[in-house]
Amino acid sequence: MNKIQYAVLYTSFLLIANVLSANETKFGELNNLKFGDMKKMALSNNVFSAPNTVFFDQDGKEITLKQFQGRVTLVNFWATWCAPCRKEMPSLETLSNQLGGDAFQILTIATMRSSSEAIDNFFDDNNIINLPKFRDPKGQLARASGVAALPLTILLDKNGYEIGRLIGDADWSKSATIDFIKKAVEIDTAK
Repeated sequence: MNKIQYAVLYTSFLLIANVLSANETKFGELNNLKFGDMKKMALSNNVFSAPNTVFFDQDGKEITLKQFQGRVTLVNFWATWCAPCRKEMPSLETLSNQLGGDAFQILTIATMRSSSEAIDNFFDDNNIINLPKFRDPKGQLARASGVAALPLTILLDKNGYEIGRLIGDADWSKSATIDFIKKAVEIDTAK
């Protein structure tokens, strides 16, 4: 390698290290709010962006996570046949009712063998009215997102970069959880 190639390589490493440390610092204070179920939230270095893989809305229209940028987004992968998924869904509804709006949103994405009818029945039976009903019938988005078990919830910043992920169910209506999400929104919307 000549000197120019070394200089370019060195500069590239510096830029990457700078981005990694800046993003780690941006959401690093969330570690101080990891109580209760949020202890299971593994914070990311914020360099992984949401995949551009297609999934479907309740009308069968193709969409991607990129379409939801602009707000902090909690993406919950679940299935109608998954008991822990079913257990946590009412608390996601509560979180959405409390914090959903211009700065924060929740996406529930039923993956694999979850038919539209089964999703509708589950939502109706549990009086879930404010959460969206998205489907990933072949599990393509789940695979692209690194989902190996259900439920799995990924917290994305307003630009679609991963803040953290939680494997397993959580009570999203607990005050410690709400404080955690509020702080993530506050950090991400700060100028």
